[in-house]
Amino acid sequence: MSDAIAISEDAVLGGRLRLRQPTSGHRAGHDAILLAAATAARPGDRAVDLGAGVGTAGLALARRVEGLALVLVEREPQLAELARDNAHANALQADVIMLDVAAEAAAFAAAGLGPDSVDVVLMNPPFHDAARHRASPDAARASAHLATSTTLELWTHAARRMLRSGGVLTMIWRADGLGEVLAALARGFGSLALQPVHGQAGKPAIRILVRAVKGGRAPTQILPAVVLNEAAGMPSKDVVRVLEGQGALALASVSTPVLGAP
Repeated sequence: MSDAIAISEDAVLGGRLRLRQPTSGHRAGHDAILLAAATAARPGDRAVDLGAGVGTAGLALARRVEGLALVLVEREPQLAELARDNAHANALQADVIMLDVAAEAAAFAAAGLGPDSVDVVLMNPPFHDAARHRASPDAARASAHLATSTTLELWTHAARRMLRSGGVLTMIWRADGLGEVLAALARGFGSLALQPVHGQAGKPAIRILVRAVKGGRAPTQILPAVVLNEAAGMPSKDVVRVLEGQGALALASVSTPVLGAP
């Protein structure tokens, strides 16, 4: 890499995916794997991982769904280079595009991501409220974690523009920000399906997984929650299977309704 940074090589999906990533800053974790496991895709779909980092979520999806036309979009040059290396090392086909999610439509089009050109978008935007969370002294970690007042609107707008009519956006956000998510998706998206994620049984949800259809008009669905750890503190066996790449979440099985259907 052009500027030397400390790199580790780590196994995810029970060893089915190996990732080179910086030892400091934002690293692969449960959120990215849950996002991939919640994303519905079919062979031949053009799928875009927005803000892909080293490619964790997109490559995990490609490991589960063969034959994807995967695009990893990342603005940081070092992370984009690692994403490209990770795709190659795992024998997964992916185009890596260095681009800021907030870039203008013309920049996306020049990169081959014009309007109505994508079937699936998955994204894990920065979601911590800067007013309530102390920023990390690590600039990369702070940038990856802290949201601004415009973050969600910028990311959903970019996804909406790329997706074809009937295309699907899947995202993960903090659970107490669900109102922000619904407001951001109110323009252009519908047929929502929500799946809460609880860190421990009996405790409030910590994340919300959301599936939204461009132009969808079907009623919103709330699916049974994902519980990472049982009340006794033991990891949920079902979730362990998902994290090891042996299955998907219920959100990935929600059928896409016909546009305009009641």
